[in-house]
Amino acid sequence: MRKKSPVKLRAPRAGDMGRVVQMHGELYAREFGYDWTFEALVADVVAGFVRNFDARHERCWTAEMDREVVGSIFLVRKSTTVAKLRLLILHPGARGIGLGKRLTRTCIRFARAVGYTKMVLWTQSHLLAARAIYKVENFELKSRQRQASFGKKLVAEVWEMAL
Repeated sequence: MRKKSPVKLRAPRAGDMGRVVQMHGELYAREFGYDWTFEALVADVVAGFVRNFDARHERCWTAEMDREVVGSIFLVRKSTTVAKLRLLILHPGARGIGLGKRLTRTCIRFARAVGYTKMVLWTQSHLLAARAIYKVENFELKSRQRQASFGKKLVAEVWEMAL
């Protein structure tokens, strides 16, 4: 087995936003059976981020390994005091090397540096690896709601942490 190359975190470039949408669509369909409506949700989030981007209070980090996009995370402004973590994704070839924690910690550090006092996120109960990261980083589960979305029966969760 080939040793994994170092992962570089960088600002997004042309084509990266499409790759984020594509990765979400492909991976969630293959790994969890989500339908194409999930890809539409991700595309809406990405489009809103690009259209309304506030460089002082928001960021997207693109993870690159061997010149390929292998992950990303977004921090968006929910209010003057609340940041929202969005769209954490890792390609299977970039899992198991601490990249999810690294992206999440980078997001948290930025949120603190620009003065947010709270961070929130929305996820699904079956995303065990992501939920484990959130627990380690001191997010607290605040609510759970059963729903039918993306062609599945899911349990949506809201997590938050004080910064």
